[in-house]
Amino acid sequence: MNDNERSRSRRNFIKASGMSLASLIAMGLMPAEKILANPNDTPPFGDYPFTLGVASGDPLPDGVVLWTRLAPEPLAEDGRGGMPNRKVPVQWEVAKDQNFHHVVQRGTALALPELGHSVHVEVSGLEPWRHYYYRFKAGPEFSLIGRTKTAPATGTPISSLSIALASCQAWYHGYYTAYQHMSEEELDLVLFLGDYIYEYAINSNNLVRPVELSSARNAKVVTLGQYRLRYALFKTDPDLQSSHAAFPWVVTWDDHEVENNYADENSQYGATEKQFLEQRAAAYQAHYENLPLRSTSIPEGPNMKLYRNLTYGNLADFHVLDTRQYRDDYEEVFVSGPDTDIRLDPKRTMLGAEQEQWLYDNLKNSQTTWNVLAQQVVMTQIDRDTGPGKEFSMDQWDGFVANRDRIFSTIKKHNVQNPIILSGDVHRHVAANLKEDFNDPHSPNIGAEFVTSSISSGMDGSDTDGYTSIWLSNDHVKLYNAHRGYVRCTITEDQWKTDYLVVPFVTEKGAPIQKLASFTVDNGQPGIRESHSKNKATT
Repeated sequence: MNDNERSRSRRNFIKASGMSLASLIAMGLMPAEKILANPNDTPPFGDYPFTLGVASGDPLPDGVVLWTRLAPEPLAEDGRGGMPNRKVPVQWEVAKDQNFHHVVQRGTALALPELGHSVHVEVSGLEPWRHYYYRFKAGPEFSLIGRTKTAPATGTPISSLSIALASCQAWYHGYYTAYQHMSEEELDLVLFLGDYIYEYAINSNNLVRPVELSSARNAKVVTLGQYRLRYALFKTDPDLQSSHAAFPWVVTWDDHEVENNYADENSQYGATEKQFLEQRAAAYQAHYENLPLRSTSIPEGPNMKLYRNLTYGNLADFHVLDTRQYRDDYEEVFVSGPDTDIRLDPKRTMLGAEQEQWLYDNLKNSQTTWNVLAQQVVMTQIDRDTGPGKEFSMDQWDGFVANRDRIFSTIKKHNVQNPIILSGDVHRHVAANLKEDFNDPHSPNIGAEFVTSSISSGMDGSDTDGYTSIWLSNDHVKLYNAHRGYVRCTITEDQWKTDYLVVPFVTEKGAPIQKLASFTVDNGQPGIRESHSKNKATT
């Protein structure tokens, strides 16, 4: 299906379903006093309403998005969080100090039942590159206090930037101990690279945590109520809440926010296009409801614009991509032998024409030292046949070679400075060079890719696994490790440093954190070099 056909199909879906949330969300963003006759009229809560915590995200030089969701009964099976079917005013405050002696902004927003009683406040008018504290109040109840940080002004010289990468947090596979350790860091930003939730049924076959869940969780997630309940279940985790409250997050999705391995309008599980568009609309709405996203990401039925750009002074441009919503479909996840030619089709796209052009324009016009693609699936070529044959994953960039080549050509043609690719998806820590020609080990490097492992997905990890020799047989792969954890990046004008952090187990609480390996990229030299290693599989 081409782009015009896709657009026509989605327009017809929206027209038929009437699923446009723009007006509702606009109402939620308006001051409550303009909507309610009595903006202080709050229903009594059966329990504490801020059980899902607070969050901030998508920082700009003059502001951030603040988020919370009212849910006194977060695991109520209808997905409504124990809230009544009515608008609820929620007060918010932003201060320069954690005691709120110096409040700089305050207001009242509406938590609407149509949006799962979520609240998104887009604060502006703040000072660039400084910390702020925020909190919410509903009735007599206060939320916990969150801390956020605005971005530096565009073009402003900044000496350093510290970020963390996370992905793949299957709640039922183990504890989010990595987030506990992350929350103790001094970070400017967290990039979440996909699989915030998982849609699978939860039962005794995959549930590691010693809790009892009702039968409502033992079903594949496809409806809005089910998606809301799944986000609520994951977000009750205290370590996840701590990380959200400690730093602003920039979030993108992969497949499990909707369904495993989906591609654009195509389900991999036999759903009709209409059924899947309905499922995708529900998933996209729940994603917006539960994360600190701007109104530019308001979903319209099965459409939701998630790709965006954030600039941090003169140091880094973050090009946040969506590699799932617009990609071409594939019949087999893995192709080998003569079938590998299908991935070379010049018409195949991972990003879709509009997002591709947006990315190329951003790369060509960037004025920063580092250009970062924050995205989901592994970009470096991984030949999975260690012998003379070839085997590739069609679900990663290896299935979209022409699109990858177009990105590399843009980087070369316009001398894009210091490209860095940040990825998730595979539940492994990986470091690799990106080559002009992956089939020639002596080919020049285009840039570097750093892949973060999962927070918990896959349960307990290990230094090596059955795929270690496969990945490391590709000469440009410099690290492969199967432990759980996250990645920390420290960025300066001269150097990009990436630390791989791991926990030895997630199926029990209390795991310590250790630095597994460190790699650096020097300004103007796209190859990665190792600066620290300990107990890892590497070339």
